[in-house]
Amino acid sequence: MVEAAARVPDSVPGEVELLTDRFGVELLPQHTVDGIPTVWVARGQLLELLNFLKDDAACSYEMLYDLTAIDERARQHRSGQPAADFTVVYELMSFSRNCDFRVKVALSEADLSLPSAVSVWPAANWYEREVFDMFGIGFSGHPNLLRILTPPLWQGHPLRKDHPARATEMDPFKMSEEFQEAQQESLRFSPEQWGMSLEAKHTDFMFLNLGPNHPSVHGVFRIALQLDGEIIVEAVPDIGYHHRAAEKMAERQSWHTYIPYTDRIDYLGGVMNNLPYVMALERMAGIEVPERAKVIRIMLAELFRVSSHLVFYGTFAQDVGQLSPVFYMFADRERLFSIIEAITGGRMHPAWFRIGGVTQDLPQGWDRMVRDFVDYMPARLDHYQKMVMQNGILKRRAIGVGAYDTAEALKWGITGPGLRATGQGWDLRKMRPYGGYDQFDFDVPVAQNGDTYDRAVVRVEEIRQSLRIIRQCLDNMPDGPYKADHPQASPPVKERTMQDIETLIQHFLNVSWGPVVPAAECSMKIEATKGINGYYLVSDGGGMSYRTRIRTPSFPHLQMIPLISRGFMIADLIAIVASIDFVMADVDR
Repeated sequence: MVEAAARVPDSVPGEVELLTDRFGVELLPQHTVDGIPTVWVARGQLLELLNFLKDDAACSYEMLYDLTAIDERARQHRSGQPAADFTVVYELMSFSRNCDFRVKVALSEADLSLPSAVSVWPAANWYEREVFDMFGIGFSGHPNLLRILTPPLWQGHPLRKDHPARATEMDPFKMSEEFQEAQQESLRFSPEQWGMSLEAKHTDFMFLNLGPNHPSVHGVFRIALQLDGEIIVEAVPDIGYHHRAAEKMAERQSWHTYIPYTDRIDYLGGVMNNLPYVMALERMAGIEVPERAKVIRIMLAELFRVSSHLVFYGTFAQDVGQLSPVFYMFADRERLFSIIEAITGGRMHPAWFRIGGVTQDLPQGWDRMVRDFVDYMPARLDHYQKMVMQNGILKRRAIGVGAYDTAEALKWGITGPGLRATGQGWDLRKMRPYGGYDQFDFDVPVAQNGDTYDRAVVRVEEIRQSLRIIRQCLDNMPDGPYKADHPQASPPVKERTMQDIETLIQHFLNVSWGPVVPAAECSMKIEATKGINGYYLVSDGGGMSYRTRIRTPSFPHLQMIPLISRGFMIADLIAIVASIDFVMADVDR
């Protein structure tokens, strides 16, 4: 374990100018409140620009962090941006230079097509399929451009503005015999459609569905396996069974009432899911969060990190054959939930963070409960280390299985413990401290081999580091307000609403309609339980989001399964899947 050096993102004032000199005046810079350099590029120059940003030593954007789109047709405030019916957005990350870059391409409704970026970053595969599915934008040269989150015969593209946002806006559902037969036929398994051959020289392959209902795939997740005996020739993930249109729902909720929806993305991360969302809104609205609120947020986020990692720890051991550990670890998780419930009133999904702070102040006695827990857990972790991580059978099942190196991880969009297991000690809380993390002393656990065992090693040590952070919150909790005194964040004091009608009206509008956020775009990232989680918000100057993009770590992580499972056995695949630590709500959204 080594500690990564903490530093803020490098400034890139000359980067846009460098690109303009190379690619000409067609590059159009755009200012965004998040400070990420943003340029618009012509479709014909897109791949050349992306290759340059990835490979040129002055840029070195090793990762395609996100790829999404915006339906611009109903947007009112686009000052300084080129005319577009749809915009495709590429957000890139440089880990060597610790900075981001955003590339945008404007498209007309009559010509919705771009060249595929899969040759630049293999992680673009699923992202392009998602944009095709949600917006109907094609990508020429894509190896398998099919729907990914909706059923094969779904009509329309859900994230277009003309697609209904509620069932009441659609015709009543009818299940005719012809419709049912067509749907069943569309689900017929065809190996060729999945890029698999039926046979090879001297071999007839067997095909097996692992999931979508199987305890070892951790949710409604399917892997289509091509087998030569018990050896995996190909493993193709199939997602979308848990898709709930979380990004579409954001367009019909007020900024405030969408907060509970964020809890359900990585449903093991609890209020940690609230954090990038409210931080983006605070940046857009110019809200300064009080110091006490920052420390309370960090304490609750780290409590949920411990909770999530305990679920991983127990289920990982269970998937490789140990039955006892999961019962011990879930008992500890219940003890932790009793603390969270005492503080927030909820357990798994308290939706407790607010724009500008948190819902309420800490209750009396919170410190005693938290101190008891952080004093109790280290000895339990020592016991689990002997029970699980030093178990000879588990080590033989995990060491050397499903390995990848740092370069592969970056190409495939791997972040969090999965990246740090390769020796890359990159943690947003250290490299780009947000929300007050710069005030805390903790180490960034790393491993070297990037295999199934090392991914577990990193997460286990992260539990100990989270306990260090929680103890510092406990010992250094500042005084002061728990929420910003800002009209966009807090309604007037309730007692004053009984004294004059103006205050009552203001209170009613703030609570029922929520804040009005200035027209802006903002991307905020956090180091979540499973990797980097982020929200890219577009406001059109109203009380609801124009576009909410949720970038989750689990989505690209599952995309790497074929690469790291070929040549292993099915039992090895179970261990690999367990070591990724994903939840399908985080994948499908």
